[in-house]
Amino acid sequence: MLFKQFDLNYDRPAVTKTETGMSKHGQRVLITLRKMIANGELPPGERVAEIPIAERLGVSRTPVRIAFRTLEQEGLLRKGDRRGYTVRAITPTEIADAIEVRGVLEGLAARLACERGISPQARNHLIDCLSVGDALFSKGFLTDEDMETYHDFNMRFHNTIIEASRNIAIEDALSRNDHLPFASVSSIAFNRDDMTGEFRRFNFSHMQHHIIFDAIDNGQGARAEALMREHANAALRYTQILGPTQDMPDNFTVIEREDTA
Repeated sequence: MLFKQFDLNYDRPAVTKTETGMSKHGQRVLITLRKMIANGELPPGERVAEIPIAERLGVSRTPVRIAFRTLEQEGLLRKGDRRGYTVRAITPTEIADAIEVRGVLEGLAARLACERGISPQARNHLIDCLSVGDALFSKGFLTDEDMETYHDFNMRFHNTIIEASRNIAIEDALSRNDHLPFASVSSIAFNRDDMTGEFRRFNFSHMQHHIIFDAIDNGQGARAEALMREHANAALRYTQILGPTQDMPDNFTVIEREDTA
């Protein structure tokens, strides 16, 4: 599986609350280990220890030790009886559950954004995202580079709504929920061998962006909440295609959010 790094120039931090006490170097070690687990480079059941991983990454043991503890809290590593940890398998059911939770949280954010009113700046952010998407899909096809553009404005669209809710608890809950592979808008997977089908899938998702914006712009809270939940749940069928994370098909590419700190 190929991970493509994409630098997002956006206000929302790229790290979770569990990472805020880390140095930038420590955050990068944590992100690298997350990716190694997600793409099967560290497969389920493999034992990992500080010294070999530190040597493999060319870092000291301290950031690796801190990263291991964080990954244990996130459920990606399991502490062994002796020293060291074991990589835990992530099932499609767990990913699907996390996506459903994301839908509930983002739906609540959309409703609160309606009820509390979005700022002109946030409204302009959403309109800009829609414009970028409209230009992207007007060509009638998608390339690998287009998927990176989609990844960018899709994250901006979702994050703008979350911030517009002005509810820190939603952001905190999403931070805890988003560490599972493919459960967050920060990572998307697409089939390079079926870009025609992927055009239809992502174009439909972008059309959902339009109607979500329409609901928010018109202050229709209940409608915005329902649409946002449906928008998140559209990704559920891909958990069946992807299967366990270590079985990612070779013809799939993943675009993952990279730390910008």
